[in-house]
Amino acid sequence: MHPTARLVLDGDVRGVARACRLVDDRVDGFVDMLRDLHPHTGRAWVIGLTGNPGAGKSTLAGKLIGHWRGLGKRVGVVAVDPSSPFSGGAILGDRIRMQQHFGDSEVFIRSLATRGMLGGLSRSAIGVVRVLDAWGADVILVETVGVGQDELDVVRAAHSTVVVLAPGLGDGIQAIKAGILEIADVYAVNKADKDGVDSVVREIELMIGMGRQVGCTEGTGWVPPIVRCVATRGDGVESLAASLVAHHAWLRSTLHGDQREMDRVREQLCIEVRQALVEAAMVELGQDIERVASEVRRGEQDPYSACSGLIGAFRGRGISCPG
Repeated sequence: MHPTARLVLDGDVRGVARACRLVDDRVDGFVDMLRDLHPHTGRAWVIGLTGNPGAGKSTLAGKLIGHWRGLGKRVGVVAVDPSSPFSGGAILGDRIRMQQHFGDSEVFIRSLATRGMLGGLSRSAIGVVRVLDAWGADVILVETVGVGQDELDVVRAAHSTVVVLAPGLGDGIQAIKAGILEIADVYAVNKADKDGVDSVVREIELMIGMGRQVGCTEGTGWVPPIVRCVATRGDGVESLAASLVAHHAWLRSTLHGDQREMDRVREQLCIEVRQALVEAAMVELGQDIERVASEVRRGEQDPYSACSGLIGAFRGRGISCPG
């Protein structure tokens, strides 16, 4: 067995940190480690938190950590922050709002940079979730980067997804554009002590009603509840947790929940296939890409034919994907 995998299974926190780094940096051998951990995964309940910047996702996550720790649960957190397109660096500030849990050995918080990935997560987020699952986390919170309309990747990582909204952030317009009706299992309307909260709730209710009319939620047996919260005071956190527990129970007791889990696993597999193919292609075709790019720049061929030629060359070489 991979030595770091053994440390993770033994509950060694430093080993968990090392495993997360290996996955995030894609160090040689990280796939072997994940293979060894896989038989010990599948027990954690993964909850996604997504929504616009400023809605209070990190503060709400901190309160949810406290709730589940109060029930004796081991909690993992994967918090994703945006990377600079210039330096590649990230502030990783989500930890600041959860610092009250740093001294708790039953809580592991890992911040990740997007490293240019779109969709609200990073390329290593799912791998880190698996590490925390194997470590023995009962609940894993996955907080997305908070970029708004394209935050759909969280659905592929989480069993239950919370969309966090707040008054005064243009959430009504953003929600309609993003189509969050399809990804929200629970709506958390945070900062419910501010003006405009009733308007946000009405717009969500209207969207849910419209979705049922067109069949988006009809037949599933689950209608996303709307929970008002004031995360800074902890108000509404118990109700939010209860709604999530109800959704988890529904997933585990219905055919729709079983199909959704199958869809989630299939999509995660597709993500792994895409990443492996891209990495193998870039390694094998690196010099060819430079040559063909020069030809396209000189107008000697169009980019579409160039792409087809590169793909054909890759297929013809019978390259094995890494891992």
